[in-house]
Amino acid sequence: MKKILSAIVIAILLTSCVGNDKIILRGSIGKINKVMVITKISDWTGDVGKEVRNSFGELMVGLPQPEPILSVSQVAPSGFSSMMKSSRNILVITEGTIESFSVKNNVYAQPQTVVYVQGKDDAGIINILQERKNEIRKIFLDADIQFTQNIFEKDKLDISKYKTIQNLGVSLTIPDKFKEVDDTGDFLWLRNHLTSGIAKSGSNNILLYTIPLIDETHVADSIVSVRNMIGKKYIPGSKPETMHMITEEAYTPFTFDAEIDGKKAYETRGKWEVKNDFMAGPFVNYTIIDKKNKRLVIVEGFTYAPSVSKRAFLFELEAIAKSIKIN
Repeated sequence: MKKILSAIVIAILLTSCVGNDKIILRGSIGKINKVMVITKISDWTGDVGKEVRNSFGELMVGLPQPEPILSVSQVAPSGFSSMMKSSRNILVITEGTIESFSVKNNVYAQPQTVVYVQGKDDAGIINILQERKNEIRKIFLDADIQFTQNIFEKDKLDISKYKTIQNLGVSLTIPDKFKEVDDTGDFLWLRNHLTSGIAKSGSNNILLYTIPLIDETHVADSIVSVRNMIGKKYIPGSKPETMHMITEEAYTPFTFDAEIDGKKAYETRGKWEVKNDFMAGPFVNYTIIDKKNKRLVIVEGFTYAPSVSKRAFLFELEAIAKSIKIN
């Protein structure tokens, strides 16, 4: 009888260990927009490494200083230690008898994204990287967006107190460090004063508003004029009679097709400035076509952080904007 009971206890313990496999994964570590590349040193210093750096190192558009879309670092397979395996974003490059591409989540830690690229030789690996570079970048960036939004979810604003959000019938996940600047019922401006390092005189800003949808075919062409109109109406400079936010006239913004909350949208990245003043910085604008309500829903983030890198600040605003849900 004792042997039977012992066997049952052992079976239960083993089942518990297997069933809770994901629960005991350690928490992942690593900076946002950074990827650890696991590959041989000879590959990293050769054509394979060059292709990785070219793909991930493309400069993010709309920033005043050159900053890559993703930062990369390399670790040899022999140095891929237990601590290294906790990295949140990992790209594993190997040679094998077949060419393959795959993505796995939470392999060594959680949350974690691991992309595997295998080729028969350098040429095969490079071919996969070239064909799938946009896909690979999107996989890591989307994972970081989700990770950032999950962090915001833990300490988020009570959006029910904002007239504009309620009137427009939308919801967003916004960290509670953002404070109200303006909330008219039609236009919302929230700001987070940056408090660390040499950026402490700067701020991150979120704007939310809508305009009527008149002609869907001309939406992309009107984004700059719309934001200039809003800047003149709602975002004054230190001398409101002569100063207000505009899209920087010397820099043409980049507009891309996008999808937000399952709806067709446009993502626009560029630089803003204050007319007749010296304030400026980058912005990311999402103009969403809400056919159901015959309107354009616009959520925009802009950063003012002189003399420092701005990729991380703008990425935070991107994560907030992409959390929007339209009723």
